[in-house]
Amino acid sequence: MQNGVFDPQEPANRRVHAFNKKVYSRLSGDGEPGFIEKLPEPVKNGVVNFSDTVALPQTVVNQLLQGRLLRASRNTLRFSINATLGLAGLIDIAGPMGLPDDRSNFGETLYVWGLPEGGYMELPVLGPSTERETVGMFVDFFTDPFAYVLPSPQRYVRYGARVGELMIKRSEYGDALDAVMLGSADSYAQARVIWLEKRRHELGDDSIAGSGFIDPEGLDTEGF
Repeated sequence: MQNGVFDPQEPANRRVHAFNKKVYSRLSGDGEPGFIEKLPEPVKNGVVNFSDTVALPQTVVNQLLQGRLLRASRNTLRFSINATLGLAGLIDIAGPMGLPDDRSNFGETLYVWGLPEGGYMELPVLGPSTERETVGMFVDFFTDPFAYVLPSPQRYVRYGARVGELMIKRSEYGDALDAVMLGSADSYAQARVIWLEKRRHELGDDSIAGSGFIDPEGLDTEGF
């Protein structure tokens, strides 16, 4: 491990990163405003709010598994308010009431349970991850309650909203992402450092704090 990074599959990860970089370059286009940038703000806010709302039941389950009962109860209330008063989650009514977005996933649950981070990974299209986060991602995918309670094709609306949310966030952080993905001498190493620091900060893992890494406070990993 070097500088808090365990990357035993770096050669393979770099090949995946090269592929992701090509995909990202195509999505970035020629710098002209794309479809997402041209959408009205209320539409973009509605997509992000809806994606957050349909993710809340899974968040609540994970926070219960983590023993974080207060956070789970707050998110239960947030879901109830936004799913009803917020027009099926299109409007964030709960946020201004003191119940902000507070998501969790099974990757965080595994962290709370003490599972090691494992090796760094770069997944095709999805981007940076770790072995622990990848396991959590698959568990979350196959335990999504909406996949079982909603008929087809309505169940796929949740995934469409998530993709839309990622695209919207990517457009919001486009300049910063361009600087990393297209402007860095070693975009793989740069993206790896930024993502690991941000994720560890989110989890409260301060074991490598002060090691000279970039301050993660102002960074966002959703667009990677």
